Amino acid sequence: MFVLPLVALLITAAFGVWWVDEPLRLDAGVTEQKPLDVEITSGQSARGIAEKLASSGVQTPWVLLYGWFRVSGQSRDIKAGSYEFAPGTTPRSLLSKLVRGEQAFRSVTLVEGWNHRQVFDLVRASPDLTQDLDNLSTADIMALIGYPGRHPEGRFFPDTYRVAKRANASSVLRQAAQAMDKRVAEAWAQRDSTAPLRTPEEALILASIIEKETGLESDRRRIGGVFTNRLRIGMRLQTDPAVIYGLGERFDGNLRRDDLQTDTPYNTYTRAGLPPTPIAIPGAASLRAAVQPGDTNAIYFVARGDGSSQFSATLEEHNAAVRRYILRR
Repeated sequence: MFVLPLVALLITAAFGVWWVDEPLRLDAGVTEQKPLDVEITSGQSARGIAEKLASSGVQTPWVLLYGWFRVSGQSRDIKAGSYEFAPGTTPRSLLSKLVRGEQAFRSVTLVEGWNHRQVFDLVRASPDLTQDLDNLSTADIMALIGYPGRHPEGRFFPDTYRVAKRANASSVLRQAAQAMDKRVAEAWAQRDSTAPLRTPEEALILASIIEKETGLESDRRRIGGVFTNRLRIGMRLQTDPAVIYGLGERFDGNLRRDDLQTDTPYNTYTRAGLPPTPIAIPGAASLRAAVQPGDTNAIYFVARGDGSSQFSATLEEHNAAVRRYILRR
């Protein structure tokens, strides 16, 4: 009389051994490029997780999934997060991913030379992030990421950041700000002791100007040398990108003579020294160029029109370069 139950038990066991390594059926339309998206919330029970998977597109009775979680002995080890499952996922690989916490990640790239508004717009527009910046002022955002009272410009290191899908948008900014702190500290520790920079903040400001002025990578340190020379002799920096930054939304793409003559805190034609804040986010190369400028006697440079610059040591040479490359005379 024990034969039938024993046979049933053996069949069930055999099915289980076979089933855990068989690909699960997923909703139609699920592909490698468009995997099944499932959010597991913190504190969710193993049964709740099984039910969530079944309702989200795993075409398997939730009781089977729940039974597998329990039999595996790992039901309490499942971690919350955002997960993606592609065709070919088996019950075994599904559970392994949940237990290991192998969440879906997304990349967010901040670009050298961007200003903070472009950075904020990017993270606010990402469909893969949980938006916790809505209706917050710039000051509120800086406080949220741990930088209360700090000006946002230049604070975010340009790089590609991998974050868990549905991570808070503020987490990207926090990572980028901390990365910039680290990069500035590293650059400052390697600075040329003769450079006329008093603080890491001044190095960051100068690096942001170098970033906006550099068209050709091979010119970067030489451009740093020009601005260093100007700072050293007390000559005004006369850098158009700083003037443009000071104009803000008033800038229409055409920098006029009146703009160069109108005094603002960022007008380096009317004011000596560095502007009060960075004007963009500099990359590592510009940070190095600020603290380790190229050895040059040039105090002028002008764009040649092909991305490179013509450097000059005297005003006479500079005026000749302007006539040749700007006025085309």
